[in-house]
Amino acid sequence: RECLSKGITTFQDAGSPLPTVDLLKSLAEEHKLGLRLWVMLRTSNAILAPNLRKYYTIGAGDDHFTVRAIKRMMDGALGSRGAWMLEPYSDLPPGTPNSSGLATEDPADIRKTAELAIANGYQLCVHAIGDRANREVLNIYEAVFKEHPDKKALRWRIEHAQHIDPADIPRFAELGVIASMQGIHCTSDAPFVILRLGPKRAEAGAYVWQSLMRSGALVTNGTDTPVEDVDPIACFYASVSRKLKDGSVFFPDQRMSREEALRSYTVNNAYSAF
Repeated sequence: RECLSKGITTFQDAGSPLPTVDLLKSLAEEHKLGLRLWVMLRTSNAILAPNLRKYYTIGAGDDHFTVRAIKRMMDGALGSRGAWMLEPYSDLPPGTPNSSGLATEDPADIRKTAELAIANGYQLCVHAIGDRANREVLNIYEAVFKEHPDKKALRWRIEHAQHIDPADIPRFAELGVIASMQGIHCTSDAPFVILRLGPKRAEAGAYVWQSLMRSGALVTNGTDTPVEDVDPIACFYASVSRKLKDGSVFFPDQRMSREEALRSYTVNNAYSAF
């Protein structure tokens, strides 16, 4: 109801367990859902393996319900210094050991998920915020794509793609990986991004929408609700302005034009969900 009240007719659900998927599908088939849902499965490989073919669903309930993706998480968030970085954080309290964040799930296990996804026709969507996490996900995708050269236009995604080492920016387009980003996170996180990363790393790799688009990558947009309000208008404004509450602008060269922001929220999102 909240999505519909704010003009959203299709919502991408970034990870539900099988019982939730069963409930949502039944609501769609009873025409009680109201909202079109595109859903990622989020559960263990042991549960996924015997169930992927059964749960693959395109357009159930009069095109209101689709299941065709799997969600995994490579790292944590920047605010808690849990994003997995290539170099240590710049603002660690005195006396604490150096930390570059952490992998929240085993990369080898995510690699197994990738193999399950490609074998069963699923998209894979992996949460990666730090530059090390983004590189690790790109490495997994590249390795699996090379093993399956017959599989094309898979539209696999990195969810958030917030902090990327400059060397990895061109790899999104080269591999056909979608940068599934959230414009509103830029202005919400900006007050502590420079503290965490220092100005040089922040400018080179933080929310580099234009760098990604110029390299040929597809950038999508959203709010990551309930982290942010589901209303797209504030996110659209953040994408175009990158303006903070104090009036400053966070690295303005990376701002989207209004048309780019509109595309990122509409046709690009539609493409990213087939």
